[in-house]
Formats: sequence, structure tokens, C-alpha cells
Amino acid sequence: MRPITSKLPHTGTTIFTVMSALAAEVGAINLSQGFPDYDCSPHLIELVNEAMRNGHNQYAPMAGVMSLREQIAYKTEKLYGTVYNPDTEITITAGGTQAIFTIISSIIHPNDEVIIFEPAFDCYAPAIKLYGGVVKSLELEPPDYRIAWDMVKKLITNRTKMIILNSPHNPTATILHQHDIEELSALVKNQDIYILSDEVYEHLIYDGQTHHSMALYPELRERSFIVASFGKLCHATGWKVGYCLAPAALTHEFRKIHQFLVFSVNAPMQYGIAEYLKNEHVYLDLPAFFQQKRDHFRNGLAQTRFKLLPCYGSYFQSVTFNDITDEKDSDFAIRLAREIGVASIPTSAFYNKGTDHHVLRFCFAKRQETLDKAVDRLLTV
Repeated sequence: MRPITSKLPHTGTTIFTVMSALAAEVGAINLSQGFPDYDCSPHLIELVNEAMRNGHNQYAPMAGVMSLREQIAYKTEKLYGTVYNPDTEITITAGGTQAIFTIISSIIHPNDEVIIFEPAFDCYAPAIKLYGGVVKSLELEPPDYRIAWDMVKKLITNRTKMIILNSPHNPTATILHQHDIEELSALVKNQDIYILSDEVYEHLIYDGQTHHSMALYPELRERSFIVASFGKLCHATGWKVGYCLAPAALTHEFRKIHQFLVFSVNAPMQYGIAEYLKNEHVYLDLPAFFQQKRDHFRNGLAQTRFKLLPCYGSYFQSVTFNDITDEKDSDFAIRLAREIGVASIPTSAFYNKGTDHHVLRFCFAKRQETLDKAVDRLLTV
């Protein structure tokens, strides 16, 4: 047989897999991949088990279990004052990444241009390229990673089809502010440009800041697909359950692809999560829960030679290491895992050109003893 002609010839294994494998190999504390090292709620596990015992073990409806979609609609209206129809505008997905891939596949045609902001979560560009789209990236720089909207305007052409936003942002832990919303609204007004808003960390926002969801703004909501994740909300990333909010016409196109990609998401977890969300404190208390972890970790890191970057949301803390070494961030991250025993993510992996600002990303969704042990090791650097 002839060798396969790769559709993604320049794409390797994701940095998350690489660094988690290295952490396992050398026994390092894994602050690289974004997952908790503590269990999710025992009550949630019991609710899922109860759903299994009650016979919810066959295919769920293609769009998702209605009781879960209704709870999402309630939560969205409570938080953002916006009503999404659970029948026609909410779809349960196999995690946030599947939702992102499905959105891109339902909208992007060959030669359509998509604007992304780098450092960018690494699933955006490959999905765009798979469908013949053209990635137009704008590089953001530390320490604040602000979007230069005048530069975004220069990227827009008559082929611009979509802008991908991520707030709270992975990996930089920055958030959109009111002026960003105003600039974005002015930019897309009277334009046929869709928005993919990756909001999987919507509940992880700190210091009394506002999460500027696209759901808050009618002029943006009408053109937006919003992606969310129960993995973050429920501390259960391995369950891979998320959802997509979008106006009915956009959801109609989304589901055309969704039905053939996964058809439906595992039923008992949907039923369990639906019951779990009836307690509003499940999501209302998350900011305080994670802010305590953030503050504790930042206080520890402040004693090291690393320099802290701002952290307004997500469960990631970025640092610079210019005062420590001139090594590339990827080389330093590997050495840090092997010699110091702490695994991180080099943020150059989130830039198409591998731009290296000497920034590493740590995940603080960990037990306090895990964070303390990691800081103790980082104090020796």
C-alpha cells in the first residue's frame, strides 16, 4: 500500500500527553495537564450510580437528556439573564473538545478564514485545517496578553468566517473585559462572522471579576456558539461531558454533524449531573473554592525565583523564568520534570511558530499537600 498522505502533516502528539507521560516516567508531580488530583463529589457519584441502577444505560437522546438541558437552561438564565431553549438551542457533547470540533466542522468550508489568538488551546488550528480553513493568528504577549483590536481589524477580510475566543483563557489565565466586548461588537457588526466562544472555565473566575459570556450580549449571542464543560464544573475531567449553546439555526447545523460524530453522550452521567445541578451551590461556590487554591499556590510560588503572571480565571498559573535560565521553555520544562520533579507546560506549544516568552504554565487544581510539595521542590531551582 502507498504511504498515508497525512491531513495534518505538521501535527505531532499534544503537549499535554507528552508532559503527562514524562511526569509518569520520572515520578514528577504533574502540574502540567489540567485535571484535579482529588475526587469529585461522592454525592455526584451516587447520583450516577443511581441512574445506572434505574436502567438509564441505553442511548441517550441525540441532543442530550432533556432534564440536563433544562438544568443548563436554568443555570444560564440565572447567571446571564439569557434564555436558551433546551429543545432547540442546547446540545450535550462528549466534552468541550468535541463541541469545538463539531462547531468548526459545521461552519468552516475550504478557504474560510478563522481568527485565533495565540497562545491558543491546541485543538483549534488542527480542526480548522482539517476542513480546509485558513488560520489567521494574532500573537499575544505577556504579562497581560491583551488583545490589540486594531490588529484584529487588519486580519479581517471578505473570507473571514469565524473568530475563536477563550475566556477565562487557557493557558494564560486572562479574561475578557468590558472594553474587549465593546471592540468585538463593533468589529463584527454588519459582518457575516461567527464566534466560537470557549467558556469551559466560566465558573473559575476570581477577585470579583465578571465573566463576559457571549450569552450576556444579544448582538454577540445571535452569532455565537458557546462551549462549556462539566469536567471543570464537576471536577471530573475524565467523564468528558460538555455542552454547546447556540441559537436554533446554528444548533440545527451543529447537530447535523454531532449526530454522526458521537450520536449521543453516555446516559447515566447525564442523568446524574442533571440531579446534581439542582443544588446551585455546585457552581456558585466554585470561584471561592478555586481562588483559595490559586492564592495558596501563588503565595508559595512568590517565594521562588519564578515571576508570577496575573491569574484572573481558569485553574492555571503562569510564570516567567528569565531570572533562572536562558533555556528554551520546552527544554527547561523537561529538565524541571526530570531533575526537580515538577511537570509543567511550556507555553511555546500554544503558538504556531513556537514563540518562546520563557513562560511555563502550572495547574493548581490539586490538593493543598500536592501544591505544597511542588512549591518545596520549586524552591530549589
